[in-house]
Amino acid sequence: MSGIDIIIKRILRDIQVELGDEFDKNFERQGFFSQSWQRRKSPTRPGGHILVDTGGLRRSISSKADSTGIVFQSTLPYAAIHNEGGEIKVTRKMKRYFWHKYYEATGSFGRKKNGQRRNDKRTVQLSTEAEFWKWMALMKEGKSIKIPKRQFLGASPEVEKAVRDIIEENLTEYFEHEYNLQ
Repeated sequence: MSGIDIIIKRILRDIQVELGDEFDKNFERQGFFSQSWQRRKSPTRPGGHILVDTGGLRRSISSKADSTGIVFQSTLPYAAIHNEGGEIKVTRKMKRYFWHKYYEATGSFGRKKNGQRRNDKRTVQLSTEAEFWKWMALMKEGKSIKIPKRQFLGASPEVEKAVRDIIEENLTEYFEHEYNLQ
């Protein structure tokens, strides 16, 4: 393996590690580098991190490198719609899921001894959440739901700068090392 092949391999490995860390940090930043994600309109999980419910989407990001480049990807079917935004059509299966979430929320209400709902903070939150799921379940099949773009992977000025810095650092180190050997 020649010196150039070694330096290219090292550059690609460094880029893969650095960008993997940065793309993961987008979930902590709740935005794509300096561009914040649009806030949720639904009352579910108020104050919770956007795009982080179970952490599955965040954990699904992987990368593959070969001698020509690096590809970052997610195997989850819903990753693309969140990363790029777009519209999805309400299906019968989605409506069943919305009804499930509605019944799940209503079954969790705190009750007084006489059977009435408590008026505590948690029950009020669940009531709001239950209303949201009911509203979603009552949508007609075929209606479009707009999913805002909440990019977590892709090109950006920050990505380009990180790649440029890694290349410059590795090349400088390589040529300084080569120069010192002679």
